[in-house]
Amino acid sequence: MIDPKIDWRNRMITVLGGGGFIGRYVCEQLLKSGVRLRVAQRGPRQAYFLQPLAAVGQLDLMAIDMAKPDTLKRAVDGAWGVVNLVGVFSGNLQAIHVDAAGRAAELATQAGAASFVHVSAINADPGSPSVYGASKGKGELAVRAGFENATVVRPSLVFGQEDQLTNRFAGMARLPFLPVLAGQRRFQPIYVRDLAKAIALAALAPEEHGGRTYELGGPQVMTMRELNAAIAEAAGQKPQIVELPDFVGDAMSRLGFLPGAPMTRDQWLMLAKDNVVHQGMPGLEAFGISGTPLSAVAGDWLGRFQKGGRFQRGHSRSQSTAG
Repeated sequence: MIDPKIDWRNRMITVLGGGGFIGRYVCEQLLKSGVRLRVAQRGPRQAYFLQPLAAVGQLDLMAIDMAKPDTLKRAVDGAWGVVNLVGVFSGNLQAIHVDAAGRAAELATQAGAASFVHVSAINADPGSPSVYGASKGKGELAVRAGFENATVVRPSLVFGQEDQLTNRFAGMARLPFLPVLAGQRRFQPIYVRDLAKAIALAALAPEEHGGRTYELGGPQVMTMRELNAAIAEAAGQKPQIVELPDFVGDAMSRLGFLPGAPMTRDQWLMLAKDNVVHQGMPGLEAFGISGTPLSAVAGDWLGRFQKGGRFQRGHSRSQSTAG
């Protein structure tokens, strides 16, 4: 719980990567609290859309290069709290997920920050066969070494209006046949607004959430097949879903191709394990958040994939409003 006695206008939180998909919602939550916000990322113009959400003098945008300690230091200096949202799926994962994350944590400690929230991923494990999963696991260790009381947040698949998950699958669902790989692999998709609220609460209340690791998933556990079917339904599509055997997925990953999208070998390795909250791990309930089902909101932005899009007969006003 956030202490209502605190005047957040006198405290600043730096959000690394605040102009991204998850970042925009984290920043929205933090701005509502009244805290001063510094959004730092490679291209500050990508975060201009946040300006109308802020009061005069509440928002500062700056350019950083996570690989350059001097720019990272400027971003963290004077911050009461730091949120690290920076992540990549390709390129030098070690440099971003491990080296830069650990450096940011160290700099936050040196700056006297009270709060550091690091966003990782479910199945983050230094011993993972996946380069992504291993780099995320090593990144958590680096962050803990740099900022002892850091909060680590591990989300499952994240969905929302600007995502690359539901929008991509909805586009593929317009085909007569929808091929699905790893059809029985289980996921626990979480709504981006629920995730963002949890991250913001963790950043604002380190006395309650500091030093802890949370695994955050939505209220529904779904197989890949069920997830595709739910997205197709929200998009008003009725393709025939065809589950492809694992040997096909393995071959595709070696060729770097998945129907409708590129697929790397590392992404296929990540699909080897269920992506759900592990038993005993604290989750959304620790933040007083019940979680939003995919079916409750996906129609808000996937309606454009229906015949006639948002203007088809019977398309409700609530469905045509951005989530």
